[in-house]
Amino acid sequence: MKSFLGIAALLAATAAAAQTPAPSVPPGMQWLYGSGEGGASSIQAYRAFRDYVLAAARHRPRDSVVLAPDATLEAPRFLPCGRRPLAVVLDVDETALQNLGYEYDEALGGRSYDQERWNRWEGTGANAVLPMPGAVTALRDLRRARVAVIFNSNRRAANAAHTAAAIEGAGLGPARHGETLYLQGDVASGSAKDPRRAAIGERYCVIAMAGDQLGDFSDLFNARSLSVPDRRRFAATGRFAGMWGNGWFMLSNPVYGPSLRGNFDDVFPVDRRWNDPQGGND
Repeated sequence: MKSFLGIAALLAATAAAAQTPAPSVPPGMQWLYGSGEGGASSIQAYRAFRDYVLAAARHRPRDSVVLAPDATLEAPRFLPCGRRPLAVVLDVDETALQNLGYEYDEALGGRSYDQERWNRWEGTGANAVLPMPGAVTALRDLRRARVAVIFNSNRRAANAAHTAAAIEGAGLGPARHGETLYLQGDVASGSAKDPRRAAIGERYCVIAMAGDQLGDFSDLFNARSLSVPDRRRFAATGRFAGMWGNGWFMLSNPVYGPSLRGNFDDVFPVDRRWNDPQGGND
């Protein structure tokens, strides 16, 4: 009788679990990880990235696309190439890799980003990632053209072996820590990427970079004193406007990061607002 009751309880619990609705997926995750539009956008970016690099490799540029240490947003200046070998530099997370396992855990529990949970993910989640659409083919073609592929990530150096395994397991490798994989703590403390970019620029002529945040191109865009409108203005006008698709390649990421900021006044210019004349907005 006890055995029968135990089986019955298990079946009842299983049936109840099956009827429990799955949590809703945040819209940004729906777009980036689930939509055809997200996949198409990534393929388009990587195809443009590859084609640009292959063309630039045939006509060796004078300057790298890495900003010089004394550059400012008002006066950008780029490192000279000299005779250094050619390379590209890519961010890892949501640029080369889709962190499906981690984002699933966030969506399932309705949780927000937690550094300690992310650290555990770095060390255990290598098998729960996928490459960004288009990345495997593009990076393969660049290596065939003898352009070094270098990853610059804010993952921790302590988890270098796990990060390399995730990259290589997704078909994006090789990734060799200290050679083609630079991580937080390798050159300077903290999450700033410019010191690592400068170190890479001393060894290579970097002819293109790819990322999903402005900080993947310069830490200048992450200055705390920079307002949301000014950050957009610097990125979308002047010298920097000419870099997009022309050495700098941005992949879309509506899930997380410093792009997801701004109040009504930041996002909607006062002189570009509209109210339905039939009412609805005051």
